[in-house]
Amino acid sequence: MSDPALLLDGICKSYNRGTPAEVRVLQGASLTLRKGEAVALVAPSGAGKSTLLHIAGLLDTADAGRVVVGGTDMSAAGDAARTAMRRQDIGFIYQFHHLLPEFSAVENVVLPQRANGVRGSEAEARALTLLKMVGVDHRAGHRPAALSGGEQQRVAFCRAMANAPGVLLADEPTGNLDPATSDQVFEALMRLVRENGMAALVATHNPALAARMDRVIHLAEGQLRDGPFSPAA
Repeated sequence: MSDPALLLDGICKSYNRGTPAEVRVLQGASLTLRKGEAVALVAPSGAGKSTLLHIAGLLDTADAGRVVVGGTDMSAAGDAARTAMRRQDIGFIYQFHHLLPEFSAVENVVLPQRANGVRGSEAEARALTLLKMVGVDHRAGHRPAALSGGEQQRVAFCRAMANAPGVLLADEPTGNLDPATSDQVFEALMRLVRENGMAALVATHNPALAARMDRVIHLAEGQLRDGPFSPAA
């Protein structure tokens, strides 16, 4: 069996460590995310799902435990190696789009590819293909300020997919979208997961979205466990 796309092994994370105000957010959280698998991450507000995603995506470090991406243990990696891994193998989508305002939609999707050494014509062709998948190719030349909220989020999705990452981490990616647009983005996500063998970990409070993924993981009391979607979560 091939290495998992993402392995979290005994992840611990606290804030204000060693003080009376210490907050233990993650306490031995473990997860195996396989290639071609889409997993919903469900957690109450404040449970630590954003912290978990940041550690999984090498934006933050754990106090203990291992983060293994595509078979490479990144737990003790330096900043340069972590940055290179993020650029090549990890895609991020947040509830807010974080697009660069001075660049057009297509340029926002081209830029991460150019940073990875992809030629301009190839990068633009892939960017337009991705934008078409989510129905915003006709808005490719517009800057973010000229796009609706739903259009901005769809462009952000395409930017996260630009370098065909092995792992996609998404924090409420459809939280600002209407149901029809949310469904379109989800269908594009699942198509890329299935066709490219990408693994996706998607934090969501949307029961319909969670139910359509391969499995649901709950984060509670600092640990992860499998289970059905719970509206109370």
